[in-house]
Amino acid sequence: MTPRRVSPGEGFDRKLLAPMIVGSILNPVNSSIISVALVPIGVAFGAPPSQTAWLISALYLATAIGQPVVGRLVDLYGPRRLFLAGTALTGLAGITGMLAPGLGMLIAARVLLGFGTCAGYPSAMYLIRSEARRTGRDSPAGVLTAVAVATQTIAVIGPSLGGLLIGFGGWRATLALNIPLAALGLVLGALRLPKTPGPAGEGGRSGLDLPGMALFAVALVSLLLFLMHTDPGHWYLLAATLAAGAGFVVRELRAASPFIDLRLLRGNLPLVLTYLRALLAYVVGYAFLYGYTQWMEQGRGLSAAQAGLAQLPLFAVGILVSVATGRRAQVRGKLLVGALGQIAACVLLLTLGPASPFWLLLVVAVVFGVPQGLNSLALQNSVYHQADPERIGSSSGLLRTFGYLGAIVASAANGAFLARRADTTGLHHLSWFMLGTAVLFLLVTAADRALARVGAATGAATASVRP
Repeated sequence: MTPRRVSPGEGFDRKLLAPMIVGSILNPVNSSIISVALVPIGVAFGAPPSQTAWLISALYLATAIGQPVVGRLVDLYGPRRLFLAGTALTGLAGITGMLAPGLGMLIAARVLLGFGTCAGYPSAMYLIRSEARRTGRDSPAGVLTAVAVATQTIAVIGPSLGGLLIGFGGWRATLALNIPLAALGLVLGALRLPKTPGPAGEGGRSGLDLPGMALFAVALVSLLLFLMHTDPGHWYLLAATLAAGAGFVVRELRAASPFIDLRLLRGNLPLVLTYLRALLAYVVGYAFLYGYTQWMEQGRGLSAAQAGLAQLPLFAVGILVSVATGRRAQVRGKLLVGALGQIAACVLLLTLGPASPFWLLLVVAVVFGVPQGLNSLALQNSVYHQADPERIGSSSGLLRTFGYLGAIVASAANGAFLARRADTTGLHHLSWFMLGTAVLFLLVTAADRALARVGAATGAATASVRP
């Protein structure tokens, strides 16, 4: 069934919102819900934390590789087929995980989930761009905000939802959740997504750069594994990263239709700086999310429930800030305030100790919530405006890749500074690392004058594009 296509001059086709949002939340719900399932999974399979940690890393690895790859396929073939294939793979991963007889099969299911959930976000960005082209209204900020708020909201309720599911059906229920979500996505995608290919058309289908994709995957897997295992015995992974990365650069510069057009990217410094900002912002964000939470339980002596309660203001403030500022297409002010917010929050972390009052923990979460709400949406809007419209899928996927690289760096930092126990000394060392990263984020943002042009000409027009 082909959905009704509204005529030019009308607003954003609201029928697209439901599949866009369902597709976009599949990855964050599986990223957050696993946090409460690690302990019962370890008990069920007799696996220590060092092994169950692969349930997190597997999803990050698959997603970091898959996002730009699937995004490029969306650019070439349009979103419908990739969305439906990815959603079906997500449902299959849910079934596999629900029935997994051992930890190895469960990790494999998480890899499938990583690849299956890769299509949702690039498809949403592609549809937003194509609708803007059709209506003649650039940067529909209200729709971009709806996607960002949906992913943030699911990050808030993911752990709580996981706890409820485990209470009713055990840890396997957290995997089974993907089955009805995938079914809903398949129905919405089949009924509402357009069947026509993207602007690349038939001529663009010959541009699938398989060697480039393979070299990119090898380089990224080697790099992520090295970041997770930085001891001298694993330095060969860094050598493999450099070799595959060099091969990737040579291939992409010579390919007629490269997977990631480095020649175009080389001439688009603002987009490169946006990716760098994403990496820095997510290093700070993920280091806080995991490191601070561990400290509250081990260094401050809170229960898991109390630590979760202390984190709620972060997500609540993040959502409120996103909603309040989302319709403003300009990003430079948001990023500057977000950078200052990260710095302030890191300084607050340095004041914490075993006897810190609970209200101060809530203040820290509130302060961190401000950059949480500003940075992710501003980075998303930056890519939307700075990327080549014909490569919006792969460009937005690459944004997610840099975000997951930040998550891996943050994980390595947590492991280094909180190696034995998440005590106050370890938290303060981690906070200095986070503070340095946040200052670098501020410097990169302040020095980038091109940010002033992002959304400046379209801010007034986008207010009329409402979800």
